[in-house]
Amino acid sequence: MRVVLAEDSVLLREGLVWMLGSAGMEVVAAVGDAETLLRAVEEHLPDLVVTDVRMPPTHSDEGLRAALVLRRQRPGLPIVVLSQYVEERYATRLLSTETSGIGYLLKDRVAEVAEFLDALRRVAAGGTALDPEVVAQLLLRRHSDPLDRLTPREHEVLALIAEGRSNTGISEALSVSEGAVGKHISNIFTKLDLSGADRDHRRVLAVLRFLNI
Repeated sequence: MRVVLAEDSVLLREGLVWMLGSAGMEVVAAVGDAETLLRAVEEHLPDLVVTDVRMPPTHSDEGLRAALVLRRQRPGLPIVVLSQYVEERYATRLLSTETSGIGYLLKDRVAEVAEFLDALRRVAAGGTALDPEVVAQLLLRRHSDPLDRLTPREHEVLALIAEGRSNTGISEALSVSEGAVGKHISNIFTKLDLSGADRDHRRVLAVLRFLNI
């Protein structure tokens, strides 16, 4: 298996090169920044990319953005992203694309050599490898999202509110009475924990929740 590795920490990068080599994988390029990563993948056409999330120059999300670019340029290219901490928004961005051949692991997982290498091989074969802590965070967010409390009809009503429809407009769009629309909207406010007398203000807040703003 031919691997391109991107990690700005020289010590960790060299340790990964040694580990992967010992496992029979060929590290064809080991780089320290996202731009060099993109060039290395274009040059070597690897079977797998392993990249840190945070790399120079800003040490924010350069590695992740490079991974997303690579997936757009080369659909299906197996990529494992390494992160120091559980960064839910990064995992969500990565997994919003096709999930085959994708891994998101915490760097602590590298110390569990056998499991780490198994995860790399699984991703290279087109599978998925998600760190258990990442999965736990995503599930926690999912189960705690107030929008999950809404019924399918209430979702439809909220979507129409987001379009700027009045109660009359919603009634016409769904072919239900305005009274039924009013009940749905009251239920939405309750389930989204939006209390208060200012109904119009609550409509705005509900739309912001719907748009995840």
